[in-house]
Amino acid sequence: MSTATSSPITVTLTGAGGQIGYALLFRIAAGELLGPNVTVRLKLLEIPAGIAGAEGAALELQDGAFPLLDSVNVTDSAAAAFDGTNVALLVGSRPRGPGMERADLLAANGAIFGPQGAAINEHAASDIRVVVVGNPANTNALIAQAHAPDVPRERFTALTRLDHNRALGQLSAKLGIPVRDMDGVTIWGNHSATQYPDVSHATAGGTPVRDLVDDAWLANEFIPRVANRGAEIIEVRGSSSVGSAASATVDHVFDWVNGQRGRWTSVALPSDGSYGVPEGLVSSFPAESVDGKWRIVQGLELNAFSTSRIAASVAELATEREQVQGLGLL
Repeated sequence: MSTATSSPITVTLTGAGGQIGYALLFRIAAGELLGPNVTVRLKLLEIPAGIAGAEGAALELQDGAFPLLDSVNVTDSAAAAFDGTNVALLVGSRPRGPGMERADLLAANGAIFGPQGAAINEHAASDIRVVVVGNPANTNALIAQAHAPDVPRERFTALTRLDHNRALGQLSAKLGIPVRDMDGVTIWGNHSATQYPDVSHATAGGTPVRDLVDDAWLANEFIPRVANRGAEIIEVRGSSSVGSAASATVDHVFDWVNGQRGRWTSVALPSDGSYGVPEGLVSSFPAESVDGKWRIVQGLELNAFSTSRIAASVAELATEREQVQGLGLL
């Protein structure tokens, strides 16, 4: 019989009273985020208006009697929430409201992610790992990272694993090949409608995907459907993606900590200049986890179509960075 670790790992979840937070909590407590032998100490951060929802979830966690759950603490203090944190899941964000301009949205989220980054810098454990789920995720991660100068910048990531998983799901449905037999899919750029789901280096059952589908399907159905899947779900379901976002967050952190069995995935992380992406932009790349660190997969050849699609998404990220710089958030 396996035994749990003796020292609990502290996981902080923001927006813990929301739907994605609720979907995450029970999977974390069950050991799916870090592994089946890892004891977890949960810290739930909410705004005052959301505290009751987080406290209710904490009661349910207690009732679940999870063997790997050491403790649950609910707070509206960022300093308390990030004290000793090893893994931070930044889910809570300000959604775009009616009549809100992009600059307004960035400013509103800057007021959230800037202070959270500063609290992480001041209080988190030295091995802190951060994944930003709340949108606009890439630029929110950039803001948080800019306010944590003492934390290695590669520790701040944004979630494009959801887009990656959506791409795998679409290919599996089209080809009738299980997701487990897919490899080499990449999401490039921003977690937005400009993202580029790339199958140029992907295989399905060992066969190149480009040999199994035609260019028209890729350009006219696959790419736009993956990029706009969130809007499709809202139209059908009446609300945004919850379970799939939580599942992708679990996948992202588990692979980051435990490795990926020789396959790459898609991760938004601060660019080191690879593939012509300006240094510092938080952009999605093909990445693999090596010794607990994300590493960009190098040496992939990109055709003219791929290069133009990546450039368009990266240009959007650069514009967002300029906007938050103009707002004094960086």
